[in-house]
Amino acid sequence: MEARIERPEGQGDHPPGPTWLIGDDDEVIIIDPGEDAAEVLEMAGDREILAVICTHGHASHVAAAVEVAAHDEAPVALHRADWLHWRAVHQDDPEIEMADGGRFDVAGVELEVIHTPGHTPGSVSLYCADLEVVFTGDALLASGPAPHEGEFPDFPGQLTAIGERLLGLPPRTRVLAGHGEESTIADAAKRFDHWVSASPPEDLG
Repeated sequence: MEARIERPEGQGDHPPGPTWLIGDDDEVIIIDPGEDAAEVLEMAGDREILAVICTHGHASHVAAAVEVAAHDEAPVALHRADWLHWRAVHQDDPEIEMADGGRFDVAGVELEVIHTPGHTPGSVSLYCADLEVVFTGDALLASGPAPHEGEFPDFPGQLTAIGERLLGLPPRTRVLAGHGEESTIADAAKRFDHWVSASPPEDLG
């Protein structure tokens, strides 16, 4: 059975949340469960949830993590540099302390953890060479580096992470971000110089 990627659909005028699912008919990993546990669990269905992986610790990405993980007693994974953000929402710490180069296996494919700080200190991206995709959370959107609540906590750091950690991936790699449209690494490479020179960052787009 081949691994596939799914995303819950938005409701009405609300766009899809940050959540992605990767797996097959038997097992699945949840990436960024967002704030609506019921929606995520409905999409997971009867499949075993192997892990809940959070690309970073902002509440809009992790609020439902504990409830979703509890459904199958699955572990939650988050980079330790973002545990302070996590503790603003949850009492217990995540079970897995992610680090650069970590690996997760699901449905015959592998996810590699790439530390891409800037949006938050512990932001990570998850690269699946088998499916030629990278899940970037809010480190990189189709429009460029993502702000948080209208501001860039570490804009230079975010650009450095994109340039040094993501643009080296194969150009055809699909970029599946936490928000907005799908893009590719090739698209990001073409626009990177503009993002670097954009001032103020609000001029990105």
